[in-house]
Amino acid sequence: MTIQRTSAQENHSTNTNNLSEQNASSHKSGRWLWFWVGMSGIAMVSATAGALLAVSLTSTPLMQASLSADEAAVFDGDRISGSGLRFSELTRPVNILIMGMSVLPPDVRNPPGETKNLRYLPQVNSFDGLADVMLLIKFDPEKKKLVMLSIPRDTRIEIEGHGLKKINSANVFGGPALTAKTVSNLVNGVGIDRYIRINVLGVGKLIDALGGVTVYVPKDMKYQDDSQHLYINLKKGKQHLNGDQALQLLRFRHDENGDIGRIQRQQMVMRALMDQSLNPATLTQLPKILNVVKEHIDTNLTIEELLALAGFGVRTNRSNMQMLMLPGRFSQKGEFNASYWLPDKARINSMITQHFEVQTDSTPQEVNPASLRIAIQDSTGSDKANLRPLIRALEKSGYTNVYIAKSWGEPLEVTHIVAQQGDGSSAESIRNTLGIGEVRVESTGNLGSDISIQVGKDWLQHREILENPVQP
Repeated sequence: MTIQRTSAQENHSTNTNNLSEQNASSHKSGRWLWFWVGMSGIAMVSATAGALLAVSLTSTPLMQASLSADEAAVFDGDRISGSGLRFSELTRPVNILIMGMSVLPPDVRNPPGETKNLRYLPQVNSFDGLADVMLLIKFDPEKKKLVMLSIPRDTRIEIEGHGLKKINSANVFGGPALTAKTVSNLVNGVGIDRYIRINVLGVGKLIDALGGVTVYVPKDMKYQDDSQHLYINLKKGKQHLNGDQALQLLRFRHDENGDIGRIQRQQMVMRALMDQSLNPATLTQLPKILNVVKEHIDTNLTIEELLALAGFGVRTNRSNMQMLMLPGRFSQKGEFNASYWLPDKARINSMITQHFEVQTDSTPQEVNPASLRIAIQDSTGSDKANLRPLIRALEKSGYTNVYIAKSWGEPLEVTHIVAQQGDGSSAESIRNTLGIGEVRVESTGNLGSDISIQVGKDWLQHREILENPVQP
């Protein structure tokens, strides 16, 4: 099989003398301002570069797997970052496969002391198990965009040499190379440039190193699994979680949506981490963070490449960060001898063409508003009657397939218009129709929808204006 390779923004004064003096003063101030900004930037880059050099010279390599020549060839080895002073600059689009590794059974011998407070046994220094979290992330410096595709671990797919299996087992059969081949086959030949495998303990340490994460826990979560030494006990509401607590939120999957609900919570945590952590200050802390988590990571990225990816993330506008989920459906009871997430090839083609720019046999069709499944999720706790004007406004504009879904748990000030299937253009059209809200390309909405409208307080204010217009 051939893996497709990825390709390597006035007023005039009557006193001209005063104006000249002001301009000269302003010009000098501006020059000094930019001088100090430049010096600060050079100092920050120099400090980061120096610290990274120290890390690269004193730490063990981040790559802990031994890939054969054939396995290494699966990944595009072309350079992705600049050289010299441009070492921290991403120079071409790059696709990174991230795998979060499963935990071992409770008979792990001599678990390290640092795991005692976790109350479960993480997979330590081992990357041979199931990949229970799988993300394909595209970093695109040309479009200044970052796209994350979540792939459910129960996705049913042909694994080369092993038949139809759950995709998370590809790592057991053939490590990162076979997993990359399998993911590429799933998403129409998208090339994989690099991979990262991180175990559970590494995720917790990473979140702690970033200072924890502030996130809204959507409901009370309580679960105990003695076989995994897993104990989850979280209360509903907005709160700051440390690494262990964040892992409880990330690993909880015992509700009606199972692993898909877990993916939605993963996207919520990732969004919160990006909002609070992707800044220049975090970039300077990268060497310290790498030192904390390096034993729990296996990757064929170099430290310089990691810095280039982090630098790109710092410079990317949040509106250009998109989080998708592989389209599909749950298998029905009795359909197979195990539960699966069954990929929807037609919708995958559409999503991959739009967001990963891989050509497919299908021709993109203009979206008919009447065909869109639009879910309304109220977050205000108000009477459903308050949603009727919103539904009428949508229907008046041709959006006839509108339904009220389960309420959104987190109280929102601003309405979220969620492109559940990655169709940001349709979400933007709906925002223009309503005149409120912000578009989010992510998969945190109603699973059966194309677009989910998570209604915030701004709709209540907008409704008041619509119903009580100011008289001239």
